[in-house]
Amino acid sequence: MSSSEKPEDKKQDDETEQGGGGGFMDKVKDFIQDIGEKIEDAVSFGKPTAEVAAVHLPFIDLKTAELMVDVLVKNPNPIPIPLVDINYLIESDGRKLVSGLIPDAGTLHAHGSETIKVPLKLVFDDIKSTYHDIKEGSVIPYKVRVELIADVPVIGNLTLPLEKKGEIPVPYKPEVDLVKIKFGEFSLEETSATMHFKLGNKNDWDMGLNALEYEVWLGDDRIGGAKMAKSAKIEKNGEGMIEIPISFRPKDFGSALWDMIRGKGSGYSMKGSVDVDSVFGPMKLPFMRAPGSVCILLRMWAKSPIIALGLEPPEAHIKVK
Repeated sequence: MSSSEKPEDKKQDDETEQGGGGGFMDKVKDFIQDIGEKIEDAVSFGKPTAEVAAVHLPFIDLKTAELMVDVLVKNPNPIPIPLVDINYLIESDGRKLVSGLIPDAGTLHAHGSETIKVPLKLVFDDIKSTYHDIKEGSVIPYKVRVELIADVPVIGNLTLPLEKKGEIPVPYKPEVDLVKIKFGEFSLEETSATMHFKLGNKNDWDMGLNALEYEVWLGDDRIGGAKMAKSAKIEKNGEGMIEIPISFRPKDFGSALWDMIRGKGSGYSMKGSVDVDSVFGPMKLPFMRAPGSVCILLRMWAKSPIIALGLEPPEAHIKVK
């Protein structure tokens, strides 16, 4: 220290350096505190939450049922969280129907909520072969269990268990029989008729018929087919009738049609599907009528050449054996 520098001047300089403009040390202190709060926010992780929002049946037929479980997940954390795995189990009365694991299920976005869709599938043949008391046409209770496994920083793997109960149908194929054909115009060139079908519903729930798609063979000849939009309700374990128009050219067929007209009978078969609504959602159910025998009973003019002239017989029906 020079002789000209006084101690009080040195002290004043130190105070100015420390306190001027709010003080240098205060600024450093505030900066460190701010960084500390941000670090604390970054490492203060909360647990994600999840709940089953709904279970849907987007597809069901005679072979399989597809379930979609909507899981609402909320992530309160400032960073995305990966979903490691999703475990699932579907059981009925304590018996396992199907189970499995979905790996690498995605990521939960930061500070948000989203719906995770978990697709599940039931194969009815596997279920019926394992549990013989589960029959076609019945409704069985189910419980679906889902476990979401999330990799939460600091906390580690976190399992979110969920479950939902409901009912699922095991469809029985519709019984579709051709009961009679009532002819309109009858000629070799063009014949119109109305086909009367009987639909049997052996399921334990009502069916709302929306459409019928069918093909009919007489012997080896296809006499017609179509997809018709028809509306009808068939109660559970009940029957209903539906009428569908058809037209064909008899001269294009072989001897099967004429054997049928002469009362000798001819083989026929039919296959198709029905589109129905139910309390469980829409279904497309196929059917097949095994080959049978059919003959036309014309109340009058049955063996008369007038038929070939295009004159309309008074009444014509078929007899199905």
